[in-house]
Amino acid sequence: MDRLRTPLFVLALIACALIVLVELSSPFILGGHGAGSAFLEQASTFGLNKMPSSAGVEEPPGRGIPYMVLVDGILLYVIGLMGISLIVPDRVHGRLQGIVTVIGSIVLIIVAIVMAIIALIEVFVMITLFMSPPFGTIAYLALWGFFPTGDASILNTLLMSLKISVCVLLVFAHQRFLQNKGLVFLLLTSLVCGVILSFLHALVPTILVSITDNIAAIVFAIVAIIWAIVLLIGSIPSVIKAIRSVV
Repeated sequence: MDRLRTPLFVLALIACALIVLVELSSPFILGGHGAGSAFLEQASTFGLNKMPSSAGVEEPPGRGIPYMVLVDGILLYVIGLMGISLIVPDRVHGRLQGIVTVIGSIVLIIVAIVMAIIALIEVFVMITLFMSPPFGTIAYLALWGFFPTGDASILNTLLMSLKISVCVLLVFAHQRFLQNKGLVFLLLTSLVCGVILSFLHALVPTILVSITDNIAAIVFAIVAIIWAIVLLIGSIPSVIKAIRSVV
């Protein structure tokens, strides 16, 4: 019972990698649909029958699911480190882990901050347009008023299923994974992010989902920053030991 079941652990790692790949490619999976007809329909409601055609306008796929990769990428990194420890000597692994984690954490913090700012600015733009009838509201509806909630729900359900699979596979691979509080909290964080996204998508009418989707993206970026700081602080002792061994 104390032996690691390597095939199950490898399956958990593969499932986690699939989560990250799905989130990274979600804009291509969700895509966008033309909003030109809806734009003109809204324009005619206000008597603006001579508005130029907007058939080329497409709905943005959203930021919520792609931004979850900031959190799930950390999960993949942590599980990946555990996998590397199976084939790399502990001494080498300890040194590389600290250095890579420090660099990766700093990069992640910077990237997450930039992404959070972008999402926050977009939220302000959305709210400003929506609250500025008639032209601002029409522009908002054309760009963000037709969020594919059905596709997002299916995709998030797939991601949640994969995340639950990762949890189950890790438990069956070795029960001691449950004693790793950091890993357990990270898995719970990933699951909670999926729940938050579903909640925010269902909280408001469809025309406002783009706003709550961006709010979810901001939350995910903040959560990723917190986890990156935790990893950064936790890796400092390993870096110090590595420097001392070289000196």
